[in-house]
This record gives sequence, C-alpha cells and structure tokens, in this order.
Amino acid sequence: MEFVMKQALGGATKDMGKMLGGEEEKDQMLPRRKEERQEALRQQEEERKAKYAKMEAERENVRQGIRDKYGIKKKEEREAEAQAALEANAEGSLTRPKKAIPPGCGDEDEEEEESILDTVIKYLPGPLQDMFKK
Repeated sequence: MEFVMKQALGGATKDMGKMLGGEEEKDQMLPRRKEERQEALRQQEEERKAKYAKMEAERENVRQGIRDKYGIKKKEEREAEAQAALEANAEGSLTRPKKAIPPGCGDEDEEEEESILDTVIKYLPGPLQDMFKK
C-alpha cells in the first residue's frame, strides 16, 4: 500500500513541476551541459596524451644517453647495418651471398676420417684387420 502511495505522489510531483515550468528549463539546459561535458572530456584526453608523450620523450632521452654511454645500438640500426653489409657483399653478384665456412672445416675432414678408420681397425680381430689394410 505504501508503494502505491509513493507512485501516486511521485507522479504528482513530476506533473506539478511541469506545470510550474521547472521541467522545461532542464530540457533546454541538458544539451548545453552535454556539450560542455563532452568538451571537458575531450580536453582532459588531450592533456593526458600530451603528458604521456612528454614522459615518453624524456624516457627516450634517458635511453639514448645509456646507449651512447655503453655503445649500444638500436635494433633498427643494427638491422640496417646488417642489410647494408649484405647488399655491399652482393653488389655485382647474380646469386645469393655464399655462406661463410666456419674455421676448421675443409681439408682436415679427410684426415679425421682416416684417423677414425684407423682407430676402428685397431679394435677389430686380427683377420679383419688384415682385410681392411689391403
């Protein structure tokens, strides 16, 4: 029963407000307030972005100081230098660059194979050793 009375009173006060003209003023002010609020939010967002851009610029200055101090290069710089080196090596070449042969490779492989074969022959029984030596 209280609920019914609250609804009746609530509806009556709203109607009375419209009759007195209070509701019309709110309707006129509402779009203007929304625009002001949107403008304030937009301005806050711009200030926030400017603040973080400034902070990131300061961080980058600190990072660059560290790079200069220790002789470290940015990843992009290293990749650019590597690419330039590949292009310099490939000038005038129609094929891809040759792979570098690691030190210790080449003629020594044959010597190692012979020594491995000799080692295996040592552990074979006598008649098998004779077969491989011939």
